[in-house]
Amino acid sequence: MARGGTQMTRVHYRGKNDDYFVFLDSVEDYRKWLGDSSIPLAQVVRSFQIFCTHKHGNQGMYDHASNADLDNEFGTHKDVEVLEKVLREGTVTEGHMMERNGGRNDSNGGWGVGIGPNGGGHPGTHQ
Repeated sequence: MARGGTQMTRVHYRGKNDDYFVFLDSVEDYRKWLGDSSIPLAQVVRSFQIFCTHKHGNQGMYDHASNADLDNEFGTHKDVEVLEKVLREGTVTEGHMMERNGGRNDSNGGWGVGIGPNGGGHPGTHQ
């Protein structure tokens, strides 16, 4: 079953030490929020998580920013304060998440596991 393949919009903030971003839930609500901060952030962002790219720019692999990273860059690791700064000073970027196919839990094994000349079990084992 395919996963992904959706349009994603994020706000990118180029910091002194790293690149940070947050995913938007609604670009329209984001634009409204810029003019009226009484709109709840929960209506604007997809989650209250701040991501970083570990100095790989806007297109790099991303990871959750640690509290230490946020403290060093923003002077705080309080998610609302950091989110507000990223949203106000960052740049909106849009992209398309690639569609992914494949197993969801490869630890369960693949096709053919347990099928062999012995009629069951893992290959190379005897019952």
